[in-house]
Amino acid sequence: MTPLESTFDRLVTQLRSLLLSEESFKLRLMGEQSQFIRFNRAKVRQTGNVRDGSISLTLMQDQRTTSRLFPFTGNWETDWHGVKDALEDLRQEISQLPEDPYLVIPTGDATSCDVQTGKLLLPGAIVDAILPDVAGLDFTGIYSGGSIFRGYADSAGQKHWFATDSFVLDYSLFTADGQAVKGTFAGNQWDQAAYTAKLVESKQQLDRLSQPPKPIARGQYRTYLAPAAMADLVSMLSWGGVSESAIQRGGSALGVLQRGEKQLSEQFYLSEDFSRGLVPRFNEWGEVAPIDLPLIQAGKLVNTLISSRSAKEFGKPANGASGGEGLRSPSVAPGTLASSDILKALDTGLYLSNLHYLNWSDRPSGRITGMTRYACFWVENGEIIAPIENLRFDETLYRFWGENLLALTDTQEFIPEVGTYGGRDVGGTWVPGALVEGFTYTL
Repeated sequence: MTPLESTFDRLVTQLRSLLLSEESFKLRLMGEQSQFIRFNRAKVRQTGNVRDGSISLTLMQDQRTTSRLFPFTGNWETDWHGVKDALEDLRQEISQLPEDPYLVIPTGDATSCDVQTGKLLLPGAIVDAILPDVAGLDFTGIYSGGSIFRGYADSAGQKHWFATDSFVLDYSLFTADGQAVKGTFAGNQWDQAAYTAKLVESKQQLDRLSQPPKPIARGQYRTYLAPAAMADLVSMLSWGGVSESAIQRGGSALGVLQRGEKQLSEQFYLSEDFSRGLVPRFNEWGEVAPIDLPLIQAGKLVNTLISSRSAKEFGKPANGASGGEGLRSPSVAPGTLASSDILKALDTGLYLSNLHYLNWSDRPSGRITGMTRYACFWVENGEIIAPIENLRFDETLYRFWGENLLALTDTQEFIPEVGTYGGRDVGGTWVPGALVEGFTYTL
């Protein structure tokens, strides 16, 4: 047991001893010990270490609930003082709050400890590993690496601990006129050869961006969606997609799929896959999700994400989903298209490396709008001809993952979560690339 886990464990034990018979609690911990380095024009502009953590204490009584968030330092005296003060504050206010008819009270006594150790670069070796491969280039980005930890415990007796070593390099290469190639490199073991290969691919795209961009008329074009673009589209399913609550309330993009009115391509398989150990399997009630939960199989919706709260409200069996019923560890199964054959199979059309500004334009029909961004190209006869000017697309997932899905690549790529707002995000999305017929561009 690490010192941080030991402190958390002691806080839980002491908190349980103070609890009144009519009270229940949840104690959640999140934190990190990370090295950050920011680059601009292939030079180090900022570096530093971050040791940060926070605790969320939730008190439940008489069908009411209230919470407090405060810092976690790892120092017993400081943290215990914070817990005691928070408990007293919550006791003062909980009787004044309205009842929650769907409040989920912790049950069970499940425990787990999942520690994923990695092989990260030592702080003094990071710059020498990253910069030589981008010498002479306008390289901008941020490296973040280190340990991330999560903890959960409650009054029922459940206790879970998760820790992982990981790194993410989120970077861009710029041309002299401001065009950019975007890339990410992530994992829990630094592989110098794999990083060099990733930069070779990015440099090739950068060379192609040096040509004048080609204006493309609005219309429908055969399109290749690279893994980063696919990951952005998959992320939309966390927002009114695979949620059981959204389906019950009529606000899900997969409602027509659930009712059998439409179907996706038989090539399309989506699951929540926790087998790689990148994110904790436990949720905010201490429930442990299945290690693999199929959501869409051969184009049909076979499961939704059902939280305990939705289970209580709609009379459905819960399956370990988070309260927001969003994807935590999504994986789209690969297909059969070899990476070496992508341009040949595309023949003439658009190669999209990245997308941004995605939103639902008509959620009940699964229609998504967004923009192309970063290293997107016009292809003719299997050859990249020129970069394109930014385009807006507006298309329904029942076409690009349904009737118009031509092929998926035979390998998956890991697209990491790169957010650092309030702390480093964990996990990411495993996706193949997708070749699509008749993708619609509106301007």
